[in-house]
Amino acid sequence: MNGKLEIRDLHVSVEDKPVLKGVDLTVKPGEVHALMGPNATGKSTLAYALMGHPRYTITQGEVVFNGENLLDKDPAERSRAGLFLAFQYPVAIPGVSVANFLRTAINAHRRALDPEYKGIPVPEFRTLLKQKMDLLEMPYEFAGRYLNDGFSGGEKKRAEILQLATLEPTVAILDETDSGLDIDALRIVSEGVNAVAGPNLGILIITHYQRILNYIKPEFVHIMLNGRIVESGGSDLAKQLEAQGYAWVREKHGEAVSEA
Repeated sequence: MNGKLEIRDLHVSVEDKPVLKGVDLTVKPGEVHALMGPNATGKSTLAYALMGHPRYTITQGEVVFNGENLLDKDPAERSRAGLFLAFQYPVAIPGVSVANFLRTAINAHRRALDPEYKGIPVPEFRTLLKQKMDLLEMPYEFAGRYLNDGFSGGEKKRAEILQLATLEPTVAILDETDSGLDIDALRIVSEGVNAVAGPNLGILIITHYQRILNYIKPEFVHIMLNGRIVESGGSDLAKQLEAQGYAWVREKHGEAVSEA
């Protein structure tokens, strides 16, 4: 696997309404990208379209991942290929523990490679899970709780990062991971992302605000406006947005914000 995600001239519609209008973006292993922009400009649409959500229709363009056409694959195949999405609003699954959820996900990935795979042995899984929880400085009892059931906003996002650490994808999309977090939870979750970052993982952080980028340092920052990436640069671009807002971007590119 080369681990590279290449998005080329991607157009996406939702209920026949164009939202993305030609997105070009490449994320390579070891790179950290931040995608910023005002509300309703298509940032989350990009995340869900990449993972294959059926509500989002690709009308033009291509997405190549590990040298293969990602758009030919269903969401499960995209996950097994190494693409991961951390949700902005993780769903609660009462009755299913964090540990059982993760074990099921690991087995699904491995059985896709080997249909005869019998499942990860319990001792091996426990060792793996403890290693990942140690890495993220998480208490072991967290694994016995029902997934996102009664979790705080910070706990939900930490559970997402534990999934990321356990499944070891090659590209992770973090869709507004900072939303709903107080400053302490934001720091803890960001430290978790930094703990799993490395040369084999490409990260795309989708966010409105620069504050998460105080903890997770992107090499590349992109600004989306009206369904297109209109500005790209380094970390200074995020700081400029924090200081000046998006008015200068709208003025420069002469576009109104999409309502999609």
